[in-house]
Amino acid sequence: MPPVRICIVYDCIYPHTVGGAERWYRNLAERLVAEGHEVDYLTLRQWPDGEDAGVPGVRVIAVGPPLALYANGRRRIGPPLRFGVGVLAHLVRHGRRYDIVHTASFPYFSLLAAGALRRFGGYLLVVDWFELWTRAYWREYLGSAGGLVGWRVQRLCLHVAQRAFCFSELGERRLREEGFRGELTLVRGLYELPEGQLVAAADPPVVVYAGRHIPEKQVPTIVPALELLRRRGVDLRGEIFGDGPDRPEVMRLIDALGLSDTVEAPGFVAQEQIERALATALCLVLPSRREGYGLVVVEAASMGTPSVVVVGPDNAAVELIEDGVNGTLAPSASAADLAAAIARVLDGGAELRSSTAAWFERHRRTLDLGASFDTVTSAYARRLPRSGPTR
Repeated sequence: MPPVRICIVYDCIYPHTVGGAERWYRNLAERLVAEGHEVDYLTLRQWPDGEDAGVPGVRVIAVGPPLALYANGRRRIGPPLRFGVGVLAHLVRHGRRYDIVHTASFPYFSLLAAGALRRFGGYLLVVDWFELWTRAYWREYLGSAGGLVGWRVQRLCLHVAQRAFCFSELGERRLREEGFRGELTLVRGLYELPEGQLVAAADPPVVVYAGRHIPEKQVPTIVPALELLRRRGVDLRGEIFGDGPDRPEVMRLIDALGLSDTVEAPGFVAQEQIERALATALCLVLPSRREGYGLVVVEAASMGTPSVVVVGPDNAAVELIEDGVNGTLAPSASAADLAAAIARVLDGGAELRSSTAAWFERHRRTLDLGASFDTVTSAYARRLPRSGPTR
């Protein structure tokens, strides 16, 4: 594909915000630049004034000020609206210079802005659907009135002309069930996978969590599960990384259950520290009830570390687990169910670690950024004029 001008649109950017989508867009942008393309990245400002956003070769453009995205564990409506307006204003001024606008479906208003100006700008609109919420989940998340509005805005986004990608079979199925009729491709690789090296688990064993502390992640449930195992005589430690509105409850439970000497919750730390922790962990525990993908499960598996994942109708991370092969599935996030799943990992020992490493090697090609990058750029090329970009 000849060099093209690409605009990536997402309200967060790695490493200023940490998550699977943030990693995907950061890695995609850097890989596109390395291939000779020109990339702009529209986002909300998350770095100090006067400093560079820190993405080499990518022109990062803040179309909105720093905004708190969450209140009481829920996404606020103001930042998506402000971001959508910023994206609209940028594309009114500069949309014609892009050959491709590549955006996340969420936070919706930015997608609607890009869709509204697609004909005016003449660009190909590419949309990534990390999740598609059911009407029932919208109602639970925002209440009856707010949930209905959110669900209808999401449905409106489905009818924007777009070339779509999703990252799970759950997402693919829901998009079709909700009426999406456009071209849709499932991709699996979100970041460039390291060459993992299988090492022995720490002794005593350590259970690790890494991610945001928000209600749907159910992070506080890890603490009573660890306390239950220790009461049963299991010499076990815990490291709970990340931050968010539920972290105070995590800290309270650690103190209340007498685990201050055995469970650490240091907040956000450098990625290198998380990787070291995952490499020697007994297992990763991901008690989330809602995941669009579950990137941290792949990261853990690349190091031979199995994962404990909770089964749920909105949790696509279960697609990454073969029970007893690269981890275990817990039927709920209750202390008893999580403790039982962790105990099964303990029983699996070194054999389960070897099995996890073998699972990762079998799926490495599919799970690596390279495969997804090839699929995405092929879609770019197929939809561009035969003579290549003209702007």
